[in-house]
Amino acid sequence: MTNIFLYGTLRHAPLLEIISGQSLEFLDPVPARLSGYRVAEVDGHGFPLIEEHHGASCEGVLLRDVRDAVAARLNFYELGFGYELRDVMVETDSGPVVAWAYFPRPGLWQAGPDWRLDKWSCEGWPVAKYAAREMMEYFGKFSPEEVADRHDMILARAGARARAEAHPAPATLRCGIGRECVEKGAAEISHAGFFLMRVYRLRHPLFSGGMSEWISREVFISGDAALVLPYDPVRDRVMLIEQFRMGPYARGDGLPWLLEPIAGRIEAGEGAEPTARREAVEEAGLRLGNLERIGAFYASPGNSSEYFNCFVGLTDLPDDAAGNGGAEEEQEDIRSHLLPFDEAITLMESGEANVAPLVLMLLWLQRERPRLRAAATGQPIA
Repeated sequence: MTNIFLYGTLRHAPLLEIISGQSLEFLDPVPARLSGYRVAEVDGHGFPLIEEHHGASCEGVLLRDVRDAVAARLNFYELGFGYELRDVMVETDSGPVVAWAYFPRPGLWQAGPDWRLDKWSCEGWPVAKYAAREMMEYFGKFSPEEVADRHDMILARAGARARAEAHPAPATLRCGIGRECVEKGAAEISHAGFFLMRVYRLRHPLFSGGMSEWISREVFISGDAALVLPYDPVRDRVMLIEQFRMGPYARGDGLPWLLEPIAGRIEAGEGAEPTARREAVEEAGLRLGNLERIGAFYASPGNSSEYFNCFVGLTDLPDDAAGNGGAEEEQEDIRSHLLPFDEAITLMESGEANVAPLVLMLLWLQRERPRLRAAATGQPIA
């Protein structure tokens, strides 16, 4: 058994309970301080680090006589991200105590402004709680480093879960039965790589009354995505991108290079519109003007949690706007195409444009095109 001093997000009692696997009553944390140090935000991120700072005092909590099983869970959560344990002397109301604390390896992160628990509790916790729950499902299955490699996608899935909780869609026609009425027996992970698959065992209310039989359903769990179709209303042309896609390849499609809108995963702490703008730069080198929102919807609700936020992005598309793009670190190989709007509709009608979001976006643009062109040119468009 040992003592551990916690100064950052693990001071938040609900998170500490998830990570430790124990109740706060069992852990019995006490207030403690570490003199000569401050807690700072990692520059460009929201999580904390500790650094020496003359005259400062770092507030935290002390866990005393921590059991090996609890320490192993805390280490699993922290050590894969470049943190290491060091001995420190902390002050408590009962006097000084020697304890371990998690320090970042020197030079790993750049310290920013002071980190505040109250700010993180409001802004970071809604996503962190879901990320922490998934991470701790991997305890005993993966190393801390393997979980750290998956962390971006864990955060993306957690962000999607938080958005779904915070922004439910209207229920004026549908029944409005809430998810709390679904009785869940289990939700086991069947695959955890870059993507996640879960097998749910549950039963749900029936329209005729009562509950369904217990059923098992396997679900592909993804983050949310932002999709944008670039459109130049003056030239009346759109940009489509072309790239190799695993879905058609796995299906056996002889031509697995598809025409699509620009698209990308919404990262933790990022909104749909900033994602659309970022992806337009990464995939096509485009700076978008106004974003016209089409809508947000599930891509394949029978077997996937994937959720699309779709836009038309107004922009300038001169003749030299097309080319090759994509993020090298993501092994993207993307070619962009410029074509008149009417030709894009022809591709849709022929079946060459065979990606559902692109078809939907072209149909939306077909309806809204006169309005957008009139606003851009100052002339009514029939």
